[in-house]
Parts: sequence; C-alpha cells; structure tokens
Amino acid sequence: MFAKRQSALAAAAGNPSQSRMERIGQALLARPQVIAGAAGLCVVGAVALVVALTGDPKAGMPSARARLTADKSPIEVASGQEVFGLAGMDLYQDATLEGLDAEGAAGFGDAVITLPDGASVSSTGTFTAPVRQPNPLPAAPIAGLHQPGPEGPLPRIAADGRVPAQVYARPFRANGKPTVALVVGGLGLNAVTTRAAIERLPPEVTLSFVPYADGLQRWIDLARSYGHEVILELPMEPTGYPDNDPGPYTLLASSSADDVSVKLDWLLSRAVGYFGVGNYLGDRFVTSDGATNALMVQLRQRGLALLDDGTLERKPGAFARATADRIVDEDQSPAAILRQLHALEVQAKTDGSAFGSAFSYPVTVETAARWVAGLDQRGIQLAPASAMTRRGRAA
Repeated sequence: MFAKRQSALAAAAGNPSQSRMERIGQALLARPQVIAGAAGLCVVGAVALVVALTGDPKAGMPSARARLTADKSPIEVASGQEVFGLAGMDLYQDATLEGLDAEGAAGFGDAVITLPDGASVSSTGTFTAPVRQPNPLPAAPIAGLHQPGPEGPLPRIAADGRVPAQVYARPFRANGKPTVALVVGGLGLNAVTTRAAIERLPPEVTLSFVPYADGLQRWIDLARSYGHEVILELPMEPTGYPDNDPGPYTLLASSSADDVSVKLDWLLSRAVGYFGVGNYLGDRFVTSDGATNALMVQLRQRGLALLDDGTLERKPGAFARATADRIVDEDQSPAAILRQLHALEVQAKTDGSAFGSAFSYPVTVETAARWVAGLDQRGIQLAPASAMTRRGRAA
C-alpha cells in the first residue's frame, strides 16, 4: 500500500502547481454521483423558476394546439335508387358470393320473426319471402351449344339444330289460364339482393345479369340451380352518352357491324347458360338502323333470344323476340309496384298474356315475392319470359 502511494506522489513531483478550481474539478470527476446530483438540483430549480413566473406547472412542457369544430352539415341518407341505382359506373359494383348469411336479405341488426310458411317479418315491418328449395335446370355448358371465341366461349346453334334460346330456357307447359311473365334485371351487382332474387322469387321468374359483374358464372350457375332461366344484359348507348355511360363495352349508335361484333364477342363470352340477352338502356342506340341490324344478325346467327323493356320498340331480327308491356318499378314504393303488377294481371286476363320488366331494387324483389304467392288462386299462371318470345324474322 505504502509503496503504491509513494509511487503516485513521485509521479506528481515536478508537475506545475494546480489552482483551486482545477482541484475541485478533478475531485468532481472522480465522483460522478456528485455530478448527477448537481444536475438534478439545476433542473428542479429551473422548473421552480418557471412556475413562479407563469403560475402554470406545465408551462415548460412541449405542447401543440389544434382547433376542433363540430360538423354541422346534415347527414345524407342514401336512397334505394342511389344504392342500387343506374348512374354511370356506380352500377357496376363488385359482388361476391362469399360472406352471405343463410337468410340472404332477411334482417340486418333488427329482430326477425319467422312465420310458419318460412317467410319472415322484421321489426321494421319488412316482409321477407321464404327461401325456396333448389329445383335445378340442367347445368351449363350443354354440349354443342358453344364455340371458342377470342375472349371465351360463345353461344352457337348446335350441329343438330338445337339453339340456346330453347335449350337454356325453362320448360313451360300452359294450363289454359292467362299467363304473366316477369324479368328482374341488374343482378350480380349486389350480393344480398342478387341472392334474395335467386332464392326467394319462384323459378318461373326470369333473372337478368349484368356482364360486368364479378363472379358472373357462379351467379348464373346458382340461379339455374334454383330453376331460373337467365338472360345477359347488353349495355346500349343511352341519351346523354358519354355522361350517362353504361360501361366500356357499350354498343354505340355509331358502331359499324365490325364494332358491334367485337364488343359482342366480349359481352357474350362472360358466361354460359343464358338463353338470350336483354337491353340495358339503349334509347339512342335503337335510332341507328345499321347498328341495330348488326346486333340482330349476330343474335339470330347464334340462336339467342332478345328481350327488351320496350326500348327496342319490338324491332325484329333476333332468333326469338319479346318486348315487355310495362316496367313495374319506375316508382319504387311497394304500393306502386303492386299496382303495376296487378295491372299485368288485368292485361293478361284481357289479352291472354302480359310481360313485365323490373330492376333488382330490394323493394321490387320483396314486393314481387309477395305478389306471386296468390297468382294461381287469382286465375293467373306465372310463366318464364321465354314463353313470351316469338320466333323472329329477319329485319
């Protein structure tokens, strides 16, 4: 011990003398806990000084300010027409089969009472028709009725003379009563209403699907598994185009025969299993005889029926034709729709048959499901729309 101390003193011998502050500094460096204590006292002193000057114990802390204002704009509730509407590309929403509950359109967050016949009524007063049991039509594709196309399989007349307009149609046998047919369109856009139409409307109701719908073949397969014949909608140029735009494959009034053929190749190849096509819009398209005739030639050569909502003015030329007598849901209220459906009954009893067209608004699906329940007792036979078609003649 003494030897080490002696060596330290010897090492310091001959160095310049140190001032008092230097000696204090060296002593502090040798004791870091002293430095930490001193720093702490400095911080406490600074905070005390701020509090004394401002009276705010948080005045020395970092802060940020933001001005919050209440949104006083009224809440806008979308109408049924906006949600399932026809405005531009809003029509072509994605739709999938996954994630649907077993009850389809029945009850979202409200109490649902199931009736003995399988129907249900929600706490909001909504009537929901019962889910029907599958009654399948033959699965598509059916051999001989398709050929390869540039975008996928295209319908054709089979070598033995069979045509899609007949083979894919729902069989029908008249019982002598006046007949009424109904087409519900715009399907494949909204999963809930599409499934509700497939499962809750009777199989005699014809279903019309949009070619832009996701999962189109699965929807058509599901519809046919419940016994519904189906048609495919063709977007046609409306008044106001392109502001009113039915999509990129719209058939235009200015189209040449080649243009019509190219777009039809894409539209008709979206799926298989439809017996015909229908129009979506098209009041401007039909003003062109050239474009309309080119469409009719293609449909006749492929053995497809054409059903329209009145827009095509009963123009001839497809393999088979039918034109709706009225659109039943232009006024989207249950009472108004029911009046139009009853008007079809009156017409059927006068003329022997009547044909109605509708869009897949939820109110339409539910009202139609209720209306068909008592048709037979009222002396009316419900028929598929294919039963309303007549073999066409060339334009």
